[in-house]
Amino acid sequence: MRMDYFADLVEKAIEGSSAEVVAEGSKFEATVISESFDGVSPVNRHKMVYAVLEEHIKTGAIHALTIKALTPAEQAKKSAS
Repeated sequence: MRMDYFADLVEKAIEGSSAEVVAEGSKFEATVISESFDGVSPVNRHKMVYAVLEEHIKTGAIHALTIKALTPAEQAKKSAS
């Protein structure tokens, strides 16, 4: 199930991002594509996304969050393979 509310939160908080958040039961997966991730380590990218959704994680609205945070170039390369 697509979770547009959470995707909108991420897109508003991370400049120039495109986000998709999906849920299957209590497991959530966020895929975030943004130029602002360029030169940022994977750990810090995850921290950026986590910070946006932290309130909802603490309340239990989001459980078991998996984050994929990529630059547009990384996404294009991944899609091509």
